[in-house]
Amino acid sequence: MIASPSFAQVAAVAVGATTGAWLRWLAGLWLNSKWAGFPLGTLLVNCAGGLMIGGLLMWFERTPNELLRLLLVTGLLGGLTTFSSYSGESLILLQRGHWALALGHTAAHVLGSLACAAVGYNVVKALLPS
Repeated sequence: MIASPSFAQVAAVAVGATTGAWLRWLAGLWLNSKWAGFPLGTLLVNCAGGLMIGGLLMWFERTPNELLRLLLVTGLLGGLTTFSSYSGESLILLQRGHWALALGHTAAHVLGSLACAAVGYNVVKALLPS
């Protein structure tokens, strides 16, 4: 049975996620039109999220704080970028010596996300009137 989360846990995730999503949106507004249509803002937040989750994984390994982890990792980085979660998971697999699994995990996320984006695009395109 799954325990019910406390109000503090729910609030930490909600505040972090709201802030992360807001920051991602602002980065897109600021940078996505600057470089010939390349989504530079998205790349920036994805790289920043990967960098931050690496640092936070180490930080929380040394100084565990579940509520702060929920705020920063699950909430903020989850809202900022979907890359951060899988980057952290892949890093843990690598640190444990599971090289093939880490490579497969990474490839599945990148190729899976790209494939899903293409499928979603084409399904909606097919459903919309010409």
